[in-house]
Amino acid sequence: MRRATAVCYLNLACLVCLWASPPAARAQQPFYTDDADVTPKGKLHFEFSNEFDWLQRSSFPNLRQNTASFELNYGLLERVEVGVEAPLLAIFNAHGTSPRIAFGIGDTSLAAKYNFREERDGSRVPAMSLDLRLELPTGDSSTQLGSGLVDVSLNYIAQKSLTERTKLRANAGIIFAGNEATGAIGIQTRGLVLTGRASLVRTFTPRLQLGAEITAASSVGDDIGQELVQVLVGGNYELRKGLTLDFGLLGGRRDAAPRAGAQIGISVDF
Repeated sequence: MRRATAVCYLNLACLVCLWASPPAARAQQPFYTDDADVTPKGKLHFEFSNEFDWLQRSSFPNLRQNTASFELNYGLLERVEVGVEAPLLAIFNAHGTSPRIAFGIGDTSLAAKYNFREERDGSRVPAMSLDLRLELPTGDSSTQLGSGLVDVSLNYIAQKSLTERTKLRANAGIIFAGNEATGAIGIQTRGLVLTGRASLVRTFTPRLQLGAEITAASSVGDDIGQELVQVLVGGNYELRKGLTLDFGLLGGRRDAAPRAGAQIGISVDF
């Protein structure tokens, strides 16, 4: 029954993308580094991604995790978008662990992003945005599908065109309350968590973009600190105007990062 539910979610996402007639595509996925752009006023932007990760040996008895993420953003005002994101998680544990496979919805995020400066020709100052996020404990914390905490975070976003085809994006964030965990992956220490991300993406053809990013995070405070470092390479290919296929390979170090992983997804504008 649980597998059938997951298949239904995936089929629904694919149907939405196949029947949509969007005006333009964005290029954020598969990268975790957020872009400074926002969804135009009155428009919708949808993203689906599925990531399969092999966890660090220190995560035992957790062995692997699959995260199917659904995100919908809406242009509420000029330069302001709001969004909701909900992951569907499957955590695969070692034999003898109960449950052997934990499956269900994870913690749901509500977000608002404000683009307070657009990039201008001839200026060295990048485009800049702020993203405020509230994550609700909708996942079952007893099986690690959720953190059991309300997370409040703020993320600063900078974006600069280095050339006509190359863009650099950087994020600096702080989690004021809660933690950084998603399922069995991420920093689980409660309290302040600092995050940083940077991506470099180049347009190789009118349809193909490729790039790389690095992500780092660290908890602060009196408790034993947790850290993660993760590298991702990937890109997206425009299947048709406004619809992209997104793909990436990743690897990480430290206990809070996946040892290796692969991601595939779709992005669509309405």
